[in-house]
Amino acid sequence: MAEPAERPLGTHALLILLAVFSVLWFSTLEYRKLIKPDEGRYAEIPREMVASGDWLTPRLNDIKYFEKPALQYWATATAFTLFGEHQWTARLWSALCGFFGILVTFFAVRRLWGVDAGLYAACVLGSSLMWVFIGHGNNLDMGVSFFLSTAVFGFVLAQRDEATPRETRNYMWLGWLALGLAVLSKGLIGLVLPAATLIGYSLWQRDFAVWRRLHPVSGLALLLAVTAPWFIAVSLANPEFARFFFIHEHFERFLTKAHGRYQPIWYFIPILLIGVLPWLVSLILMLRQAFRHEPQSRFQPHRFLLLWCLVVFGFFSVSSSKLFPYILPLFPALAALIGVHFAELGRRDARDLRWHALPLIILGAAGLAFAPHVVLWSDPEVPRQLYVDYVPWLQAASGLLLASAVSAFAFAWFARARAGIISLAVGGMLFTQLVLLGHDSLAPANSAYQIVERIRHQVKADVPFFSVNTYDQTLPFYLKRSVTMVAYKDELGFGIEQEPHKFIPDLAGFEQAWRAAPQAWALIEPDTYRQLLANGLPMRIAAQDTRRIIVSKP
Repeated sequence: MAEPAERPLGTHALLILLAVFSVLWFSTLEYRKLIKPDEGRYAEIPREMVASGDWLTPRLNDIKYFEKPALQYWATATAFTLFGEHQWTARLWSALCGFFGILVTFFAVRRLWGVDAGLYAACVLGSSLMWVFIGHGNNLDMGVSFFLSTAVFGFVLAQRDEATPRETRNYMWLGWLALGLAVLSKGLIGLVLPAATLIGYSLWQRDFAVWRRLHPVSGLALLLAVTAPWFIAVSLANPEFARFFFIHEHFERFLTKAHGRYQPIWYFIPILLIGVLPWLVSLILMLRQAFRHEPQSRFQPHRFLLLWCLVVFGFFSVSSSKLFPYILPLFPALAALIGVHFAELGRRDARDLRWHALPLIILGAAGLAFAPHVVLWSDPEVPRQLYVDYVPWLQAASGLLLASAVSAFAFAWFARARAGIISLAVGGMLFTQLVLLGHDSLAPANSAYQIVERIRHQVKADVPFFSVNTYDQTLPFYLKRSVTMVAYKDELGFGIEQEPHKFIPDLAGFEQAWRAAPQAWALIEPDTYRQLLANGLPMRIAAQDTRRIIVSKP
């Protein structure tokens, strides 16, 4: 292995970097409005837990919602209870999991391969487009990715050749605990993916001794202590839960196209290549080394982490249900392998970082040139002016990426590898942050915040509010109440089957309920509004935008 090009950073320098990074990571959580569907959904479920006092049975729009376990709902409901119902508290759990995922990656890689490797791995993960993007939105994928990565790194630390029996036991317990929390975050993938990786590694390396060091009895007891209480309690309170959650949401989701999320098998290839930016070249170069075998070592951490990435990528590629964040759990391991690759660069090899920076110089310049043309994506629902307001943000993001890539190229020219890597990391992180912050320019079309603000103080809690032939996931959170669904089920279909009295199945039933109510409110799409107006339904437009109309009676 080549000698390091530079001396490792001291503790004080690392703490300064951590402090600056923490400010950049958390300071923007409140700025953007929550957008549909995920951010609204995963803010509303915890809001209803706090409002109802029922933290056992998840409800969305006051309808039973069993698609996912409850850990993130509890965490967000706790944040709402402690700090209030804000956009930043709705996103806090994802942000914390993303942040601590970076710290765990640093800690594990530092223990395995040294301080420089840990720093570079943290830089890669903390600036990868997908990790930053998902870490600043309200979704379930960051939580499960954090816990799965903690479990994987815990396993690697436990199995490494230098581990003492006590370290093996403690790290395995950490891994089992993290697996339990992963299951409580998003279900059985918290067990399936690690088990498949362990089996694959054992067969690949013909190493079955690792199974004897898993501490399975105490580990399974710990996992069950974390997971079983809620699953048992919610099943006793809701007998329909078990079949829907374990069969429909796992086996049918994976094996069938029932959820309408089918994509071709190559779907995640461009997602990975874009999501790993600004480290695409690093990914390609790292893959040449990750398969290597270290003959002096019994356990092969490089190969185990690589196999974890392949299992996650392959599992979701063959699934019949695909969404782009599903492969997020592989990113910490990928960052670890890239970090090790960077740490092994010698002084002469450090100049090769120019080839990492050059594509980003081209990409930043292309972004500056293309940014004004995003207005071509405008349509009647997302007007041109919204995109015009977005253009300066895209230009600033592209310019910053270009500047950081030029700086990294210059540092690499003078064999300053660490400065070049940190420069790319800063540029990558701030690029994604600016793209996200600027996306708030499109919020009038993607969030109910603005339209709700116009009528919020007029809506009384005891007056019915209908959502007619549509459902905006952000509406109940900003309205601070649930609404009655009319002629629209979508993902709430199963819950509506359990509580049909909370649903109006057709427009005729809505018209009857509307005419009978002395006062009422409704959210309606423009086409449905015109249909109801033609039927002579008494309505007054209280607020409207390009997608929705809110009407009232009288």
